Amino acid sequence: MTAKRSLKFGAIVHGVGGSMTTWRHPEVQPDASVNFEFYKRQTLKAEEGKFDLVFIADGLYITEKSIPHFLNRFEPISLLSALAAVTSRIGLVGTLSTSYSDPFTVARQFGSLDLISDGRAGWNVVTSPLEGSAKNYSKSNHPTHPERYRIATEYLQVTKGLWDSWEDDAFVRDKESGVFFDPSKLHTLNHEGEFFSVQGPLNIARSRQGQPVIFQAGSSDDGKTLAAKEADAVFTGHDTIEDAQAFYKDVKTRAASYGRSSQDIVILPGISPIVGRTEEEAERKYEEIASLVTIDKALDYLGRFFEHHDFSQYPLDEPFPELNGIGSNSFRSGTDKIKKDAKEQGLTLREVALRAATPKSKFLGTPEQVADKIQEWFEAEAADGFIIHSELPSGLSDFVELVVPILQERGIYRTEYEHDTLRGNLGVQIPVNRYTAAREQVQQA
Repeated sequence: MTAKRSLKFGAIVHGVGGSMTTWRHPEVQPDASVNFEFYKRQTLKAEEGKFDLVFIADGLYITEKSIPHFLNRFEPISLLSALAAVTSRIGLVGTLSTSYSDPFTVARQFGSLDLISDGRAGWNVVTSPLEGSAKNYSKSNHPTHPERYRIATEYLQVTKGLWDSWEDDAFVRDKESGVFFDPSKLHTLNHEGEFFSVQGPLNIARSRQGQPVIFQAGSSDDGKTLAAKEADAVFTGHDTIEDAQAFYKDVKTRAASYGRSSQDIVILPGISPIVGRTEEEAERKYEEIASLVTIDKALDYLGRFFEHHDFSQYPLDEPFPELNGIGSNSFRSGTDKIKKDAKEQGLTLREVALRAATPKSKFLGTPEQVADKIQEWFEAEAADGFIIHSELPSGLSDFVELVVPILQERGIYRTEYEHDTLRGNLGVQIPVNRYTAAREQVQQA
């Protein structure tokens, strides 16, 4: 019998906000992006709401036009390790680039976080869209979009191989016999590939959940293929339920083509719910945030999707400019959509910029209305759950205190955590150690 589906939730915590101007709102703590107490409060609120995970995004390149939060913020692994000490059930997921790091180091970092948190670590695998990142890592060129995904595919093969260096019962630690570990259960990877040469073994064992949970956030064709092959969960974003359903079906079908079950991968669109006790209150909350945005800041925000392209050179109230080739090596799925919508809807540059900088959430309204929309997407197989992004700190509290109880009453969201590992709560399988599996196959033959 197939287990009844239950909503999954994650909270993305963005310090002073994910926009150019939210930091100016009276409610926002100006130093939130580097204030541990702020992250602690938000994470504990998400854990109070029985969220599956808290998610910390990251990037490797800034300019004077970057989003304020990105200018001065914690590195994810350091922050999540600290949060592990003050939480007990919620998963801890951080972004780390496969284009600008080494597999052995990353395997150690996330393996350590997984043990520190007792099986609650997750890695959001990104290929780093911003071309300027190369300048910070002694590289002459940013890898092309297809090359970045080839690197990421091999990278994941290496890190997963390293995480299996030790079988789960390898450490005997018998003081009387003097046997600390069983040498037959220590394995050297000896990987030689197109991009990496890694011997191993890794100097840290597996956690109770086997390996950190792999998240993937790209929605391009290359991104969806990588997710279908390797990811346990996918972060995505869609404007309509129809687009979300198409993505959901596409990724699940691709996963099945690689011999996986559709239950092996969890699809989590990002949404920014704005909850008011009345519709008017919700609208007012949105307008307070949107009113902070100037057109200059909106153009800067739009520019980051197009390799920090300078949009101030174009007339504001003429059709969105042709940008042949610009953005194709960065946020490909996002820039393609922006250009497509602008052309099909005849939008001006001003309209495109303001839409990008002040998007109006479709999950806006009373607690019942927001719960209705979430239930609609969930039951229509447009999502397995959602990543909740709140521009204001109170937004997460509103969701936990007003929307979560409704979803619990409807029987589609947990009232208590089912497990104490991230894999357990997400309902994704513990990967069996490859060497243990091979030994068992030989014994059964």
